[in-house]
Amino acid sequence: MTTKFLPLLSVLLLALPGTAAPKRARNVILLLADAGGVATVNAASVLGYNAPRKLFIQSWQNVGLSDTTPAERWVSDSAAGMTAIVTGVKTQNGVISLGPDTERGKRDGAMLKTILEHAEERGLSTGVLSNVTITDATPAACFSHVNNRSKFGEIFMQLLEPRFGNGVDVLIGPGRDRIFPLVEALGQKPLEAAKAKGREIFGSLAEAGDFERALVIASQPVDLAEAARKTIRALSRNKKGYFLMIESDAHTDDPAAGLGRLVAFDKLIRELAATAGDDTLFLFTADHSFDLRIVGGGPGEPLLAGLDEWKQKRAAALKANPKEPRQPVWLPSLRVEGRHTGEEVIVAARGPGAERVKGFLANTDLFHIMMAAFGWSR
Repeated sequence: MTTKFLPLLSVLLLALPGTAAPKRARNVILLLADAGGVATVNAASVLGYNAPRKLFIQSWQNVGLSDTTPAERWVSDSAAGMTAIVTGVKTQNGVISLGPDTERGKRDGAMLKTILEHAEERGLSTGVLSNVTITDATPAACFSHVNNRSKFGEIFMQLLEPRFGNGVDVLIGPGRDRIFPLVEALGQKPLEAAKAKGREIFGSLAEAGDFERALVIASQPVDLAEAARKTIRALSRNKKGYFLMIESDAHTDDPAAGLGRLVAFDKLIRELAATAGDDTLFLFTADHSFDLRIVGGGPGEPLLAGLDEWKQKRAAALKANPKEPRQPVWLPSLRVEGRHTGEEVIVAARGPGAERVKGFLANTDLFHIMMAAFGWSR
């Protein structure tokens, strides 16, 4: 072929389907179902709709399976699992956004840069929302770096001393009564420490009002749906875009509560996807799986039949012996052993960059998928 035809060939190739460069995301929303393994997602659909494959996330076309192993173990906790997702590096259980050379509770390892910190460095707005303690492992991995996930006081102080940008713009979750005493044990007064950094800590969503930036650390559980609506309104004002992590607890020690939260989370995701522009990547996954299985039953039988009776027996047993070890939940149709497990979890995506979610993935791949969606390299 002569060189005079090469420009024409280039134009023809660009015009072919699938040859155009992938569209970049302006916004990324990471949706984290803590302990929301494949079996839990399936059970949530059955509980919520009396049928499989009825959750909104189960309608997404870009789906893969993510390995959840931490460094040197087969089963992950939330600290190592979320660190891998937001930094692209596997670490030890109990360690938050520090490298695998960390010795838990004793020695820091390499500092890892999170996707939220990359966003802050580039001038995007950022948010972290959760319906569990806001300094717990999953939300904390987005913005802090500690050698033991239980160091809630240090995690809080790092929130006020960001390494990049002006720090998390919106942070909303419960845990005030757990966090504040641990901050005070470090010789700090939480409200005054925040004020000294130009931030105010609100005790509820109502108290925060219509905000642009807000730290809401509540004593009571927060309305995750309302928190998400208000946060996205605030973050969307930034023309550069935003990164937002929303966590919902899907642990099923109490299967009615855990599965119910996942059904509600899925409804929230449906709502957000309906209102978001086509410049937003939604990425759903879990940090680790959980030992829950459907073991029987059918459409004519309630999935949680027998749960009330099991709870009554468990309460009676604890009354007789408060130190009795946790017992598995055994129901006619459902079994919950109450511990983390090591199998792969679902990754589902929609929006710009979603095409990268396919096949078997490492949990560390999710960091790179989000970075690539934004068009960033390290």
